Amino acid sequence: AALIPIRGTAFAAMWMERGPTPYAIMLLTMWAVAILFVKWRKLALQRRALSIRVMPDDPTYVLSAMTVEPVLTRVYASVDDPRNFMLFNRIVVALSNLRNLGRVGDVDEILRSQAAQDESAVETSYAVLSGLVWAIPVLGFIGTVMGLASAIGEFSGVLGAATDVEQITESLKGVTGGLSTAFETTLEALVCALLVQLSITFLRKNEEEFLDEAMDYGIRFVVSRLRILSVRMESGTD
Repeated sequence: AALIPIRGTAFAAMWMERGPTPYAIMLLTMWAVAILFVKWRKLALQRRALSIRVMPDDPTYVLSAMTVEPVLTRVYASVDDPRNFMLFNRIVVALSNLRNLGRVGDVDEILRSQAAQDESAVETSYAVLSGLVWAIPVLGFIGTVMGLASAIGEFSGVLGAATDVEQITESLKGVTGGLSTAFETTLEALVCALLVQLSITFLRKNEEEFLDEAMDYGIRFVVSRLRILSVRMESGTD
């Protein structure tokens, strides 16, 4: 649709006059771009959670089974549903376990377990994109085969039917058209696959950085308070 205003130019002809393959390439490319855009916006929303402090600012505050309720209340007051945020979901699961079972040592383990699940979920979310990046060049090669087949067929017809130079020259236009389809579809597919793959690489890097920051958040603002509690309990026992 974007090429309609410049229809008739060489660039538009590459996409609109080379058979069905360029349309399929653009369909898969735009599908991948749409997925990347949604993931990018979701990542931006997930990053907002890092700026929200659900722990009290009091440095003497210590987490325990009896003091965990205010933290959970602040989490639920900060967002509509903590399950939609990786960071808050980790905190809610870990602190709910602390409130119900009272085992301080399990909180760190639960946070790390949830972090591993989040990493696996992020990795799985790229499955469709990986398939699209694989399929786009394959479509280009299919277009190449179709173009070469068309060119060879036209050339065979030229050799069999042409009787003079002018007729041969005119018939060779069909051959060059097939060659254009062959090489241009491959070029289009490789360029599209390259752009999508680069976008995936940058987005994956940002998601990995977010996961690291979420882990750091849990250690600094949740696990560190539990360690303070453990030290106090041990010194009181001695």
